[in-house]
Amino acid sequence: MAGIYLHIPFCKKACYYCDFHFSTSLKYKPEMLQAMKKELALQKDYLSGQEIQTLYFGGGTPSILDAEDIQSLMDEVNRYHSVAADAEITLEANPDDLTPQKVKALRRTPVNRFSIGIQSFFDEDLRWMNRAHTSAEADSAIKRVQDAGFENITADLIYGYPLLSDDKWKSNMHNLLQLDIPHLSAYSMTVEPRTALASFIRKGKQQAMNDAQSSSQFLLLSDTLTGAGFEHYEISNFARPGRYSQHNTNYWRGVPYLGIGPSAHSFNGISRQWTVANNARYMEAIEQGRVSAETELLTIENRVNEYIMTSLRTIWGMNLDKIHSDFGTDHYDLIINNCRPFFEKSWIEQHGNVVRLTQPGKLFADHIAAELFV
Repeated sequence: MAGIYLHIPFCKKACYYCDFHFSTSLKYKPEMLQAMKKELALQKDYLSGQEIQTLYFGGGTPSILDAEDIQSLMDEVNRYHSVAADAEITLEANPDDLTPQKVKALRRTPVNRFSIGIQSFFDEDLRWMNRAHTSAEADSAIKRVQDAGFENITADLIYGYPLLSDDKWKSNMHNLLQLDIPHLSAYSMTVEPRTALASFIRKGKQQAMNDAQSSSQFLLLSDTLTGAGFEHYEISNFARPGRYSQHNTNYWRGVPYLGIGPSAHSFNGISRQWTVANNARYMEAIEQGRVSAETELLTIENRVNEYIMTSLRTIWGMNLDKIHSDFGTDHYDLIINNCRPFFEKSWIEQHGNVVRLTQPGKLFADHIAAELFV
């Protein structure tokens, strides 16, 4: 069981908050897609023949691709890998790309799940973020995909930024709930150092983010969605029962995956590798028959810390028996000792052999994980 992630490094516009690798020039799109196909050949043995359960087209903006481009990449995946008949195949999409013609064409591809970047249903907020779509396009895109017969849909929202009052935040959540999709993801606005948003804040052109606002809107999010019957199965993710994202769930549970494209990461249980985050250098290396990537051989400390970080974010929690059996008594004892202050604060709780974050603890997930690291 394994997954494949394909990074499509192109966008129409640069969102002010985004620090993912992409280019707003599509000049070399054909050459990039050809290089990604060649990388699939070069990396065909990375997953040691494991069956592919999930494929994820991420980016960037994968919905920039034509249906023919997506099918061509899928054909190449099938050339080198055995893909499960019921594999989850996700396409990240911006609402403005999901025209009637595009959605109809995508129906003829193996794509069976959409991740639609809504972010907000307020035009002034979308302009503030420098998004390419409008609020009307956000609403119509989801309905259009549903009308075409796709029902496995997730959508993204962002909270915790200056323009977003609690009333607007409630409205955004209400709008998505009314669209009756089975999965939602929501992220606090994060100011990454090398983004336009960070520059605007440094120059005094924008307000800094407010941690108290972010925390209160996160709690409002969790209460609203769980009250509507969604399961809060990961810090940023909510799903109807049984409708979790398979691709992301596998990532959080340590299932191997292969990343294809510039800046893509791969993990096989023993090591982690990441390709160069530069389109020209990536394509040049592939043309020479090599993958320009760095590799990190994971030590036992790397593995236990990664398990702590990912497991604590989920509904499944951190399994103490697994820590003892996989990483040894010394690491088990250290982690148990490091947990004590957070039990006292009621930020974590234990049920049998599993430690989970409490609702207040979810506000400090990264801090708690870092303090438990060995």
